[in-house]
Amino acid sequence: MRRTEYAAAGSQRWLQLAVAKAPDQLHEALAQAGAVRPGEKIEWKAPIAENGFAEPRDNEALRLAGIESLPVRSLATFWPRRGPVWDAVARVGQAASLFVEAKAHVAEAASPPSQASPNSLEKIREALSEARSFYAPDSTADWHRVFYQYANRLAHHYLLWKVNGLDSRPVFLQFLNARDVSGPTSAAEWEAATKVIHDAPGLPARLEGMEVFHAYFDTNGLVATR
Repeated sequence: MRRTEYAAAGSQRWLQLAVAKAPDQLHEALAQAGAVRPGEKIEWKAPIAENGFAEPRDNEALRLAGIESLPVRSLATFWPRRGPVWDAVARVGQAASLFVEAKAHVAEAASPPSQASPNSLEKIREALSEARSFYAPDSTADWHRVFYQYANRLAHHYLLWKVNGLDSRPVFLQFLNARDVSGPTSAAEWEAATKVIHDAPGLPARLEGMEVFHAYFDTNGLVATR
């Protein structure tokens, strides 16, 4: 059944509200992070009410982001089916694609290893190892076991941006003052959590040079719109 109401709580609810009720505020947050360039417009494709607030994955996520095909290497040869589910997808400017992973409290960032089948897991491990060599060539960490959700988003960006040369921009959107889930009240709290997430797999402190962004959105401005 297609959902017609906003989610009850947490990052899912706040993101749906931000896209529907405060797109200008969301645009500003993304612009401050560097994920949106001056003059670029954002066309949100998910989550939107017309699609029942569906969160896309695999080729559907690519299609919504304006990517009809990958010119160098396909998603199917890189990652097994039923890959990461993106919290939001948008088209930006003339040809950029925005993929959003949203969080409202720090505990959400801790993700277990993949529960994929042995054959799929082997493919995942190979993809993560390849991505690790790009982002953190000196790292020996097992990206399948260390903050797996964060790692698999980076791997997909590696495929789109580095391998296929597309203007792909993943954003880790972190909400402030999400009181319904006792979330962080400052960007500094999220930055401390991000440092841990980067240190464990051996990532550089910042990834903006690789077109990976962290943005902060204060939910206080949304309270009156609910």
